[in-house]
Amino acid sequence: MFAMAKAVVCLCLWLAVCQVRGSHIPPRMNRTIQNLLQHYKIHPRERFNGKPVFSREPLSGKMEAKMVFMGSVLETYEKMLGKMLKQLPTPSPQITGSNGRPASAVTPAAGTASDAGVGASGDVRADLHYILNKVQELKKKHFHEQEMLLQGLATLRHIQMDSNIVQSKALWELPWLYEVASSLSDNNEMHMRRRRRRRQARRVKIHPRA
Repeated sequence: MFAMAKAVVCLCLWLAVCQVRGSHIPPRMNRTIQNLLQHYKIHPRERFNGKPVFSREPLSGKMEAKMVFMGSVLETYEKMLGKMLKQLPTPSPQITGSNGRPASAVTPAAGTASDAGVGASGDVRADLHYILNKVQELKKKHFHEQEMLLQGLATLRHIQMDSNIVQSKALWELPWLYEVASSLSDNNEMHMRRRRRRRQARRVKIHPRA
């Protein structure tokens, strides 16, 4: 649970940076994250231990790599937030007390993040649902292609490499796939050369030789 709480804190800090730079985070989302931080509290020493949940190194690469990485990050948050919702105390049917008012509508669950926050678990649940919806909306709107790619990569990891049938079929498919991979590599190199020539042409126009 501590690792999950650290991940939430990482999300908050990351989104706070995004808010300053691009103002992509709605005020309600920012307030919701701050509310969740009150529930998922960790020591500052753990928050700033120099070990982020998600490395930022992939974000220094090419745009295509950045999109794939961020698509994977959003998918990870989607799964993690779903688990966090399951770890909350389970709501039970409201029972009318002797004074005519509803009795406690929450059944505490063992191993939850904050026993002190059980009374506000309804708000935490709603906040987590809201953040989950925002992540899913962003993922669906801008990272659908990356999601399909990640699903394809996941399928590759489950190929039965010890199967004789799979091995034979893979060998039969290799010439075509090898040709495709080689063509993509050539096209990428050609694209990079064209970009370099365009940059050089722009420099010549901006700084003509005397």
